[in-house]
Amino acid sequence: MHPRFARRCEVRASGGSRIRAGSMANVTLKNIKKIYPNADTKKKKKKKEHTSDEPKANLQITDEGVVAVQEFSLDIADREFIVLVGPSGCGKSTTLRMIAGLEEITDGELYIGDRLVNDVAPKDRDIAMVFQNYALYPHMTVYENMAFSLKLKKVPKQEIDKKVREAAEILGITEYLDRKPKALSGGQRQRVAIGRAIVRNPQVLLMDEPLSNLDAKLRNQMRAEIIKLRSRINTTFVYVTHDQTEAMTLGDRIVIMRDGFIQQIGTPQEVFNHPKNLFVAGFIGTPQMNFFPDAKLTVKDGKYVVELLGKSIVLPEDKQAALRARKQPEGTVTVGVRPVHLSLHQEGFPATIDVSEMMGSEIHLHVNAGGKDVVLRIPTTELAEEQRGGMGYGTELHFTFREDLVHLFDPETGKNLL
Repeated sequence: MHPRFARRCEVRASGGSRIRAGSMANVTLKNIKKIYPNADTKKKKKKKEHTSDEPKANLQITDEGVVAVQEFSLDIADREFIVLVGPSGCGKSTTLRMIAGLEEITDGELYIGDRLVNDVAPKDRDIAMVFQNYALYPHMTVYENMAFSLKLKKVPKQEIDKKVREAAEILGITEYLDRKPKALSGGQRQRVAIGRAIVRNPQVLLMDEPLSNLDAKLRNQMRAEIIKLRSRINTTFVYVTHDQTEAMTLGDRIVIMRDGFIQQIGTPQEVFNHPKNLFVAGFIGTPQMNFFPDAKLTVKDGKYVVELLGKSIVLPEDKQAALRARKQPEGTVTVGVRPVHLSLHQEGFPATIDVSEMMGSEIHLHVNAGGKDVVLRIPTTELAEEQRGGMGYGTELHFTFREDLVHLFDPETGKNLL
């Protein structure tokens, strides 16, 4: 196991003292599947008189019903921060709810620690969940909301008070303990919801898009708060979001999902620098990666060369070695280059500006290059003084990129060839 994810036996508490860790909080999902029964499927089967699976609206329809999560396998280390990310309907929230016990697992095995919990009630899984809509009791004060689950467990009052005040101090909400939720801002309510979860000292803390109801500034603040929080409590985090910026800034590892399937698992840098396929490459990164689908891969003098927009690009040696190792034949490939890796250069590819977006420290240029829409992220410090306020429609320019930052994808399978 990577030392970053190894179990830490002690963590700092809010007062600077150290507290002992509880039992191991690793989570293991083995070939998890979720099928929602569909009453109409059998009727359709009789009409069509076949038994094969059929895709519909990006979901797989089987005789049993709609498959929302398929063959999901993942080992989450103790105290690791895992982020499930993907577009709406990809199965990430369903997966989280199966870990919580709020959805039944159709097939596969789920372990928390060394215990199989498929049939264990949510209250007995030693998990806590933070929801998108806060789910606070409006008639209770902040203190009462945070203390409620502990009172149900008949925890002594003195211990409840200590846990609530420690959590409130960690989250910076001590001054709001006597207020009702309606008197709080969205960010403060979300802190209370998180506080209510961490007072239970759960083995696993599940968070389902907790920041999606906040404005942009508050989201940034709360992301920083969650990063601080994870270093102060001895808990494994599983976090769901559709926002790839949240995923990149919060996760030790990211699980990218699409149509119920895992597309890639890796650190933020791994999925950014080495996306496994076209979907991951396009989903991670803002603005998304530029794709050139009709490039040609040829071999000249024993070297792989990419023919793109009328220019020949000789690939660097590490990419040459990767293509030789897989015995890649000549043919059409999709070239991918991130906007941040493009730069202005007089001898580069000719293009004309369609849209110029001033973003403060950088400018986003949407250009037309040989009939292709291309986006460049250019720091304003690299522009002439008269260009820093923006560049007009139809302005001509030339751009280039470093050969070592190019991605090549198989146009049929979408897989990264490098």
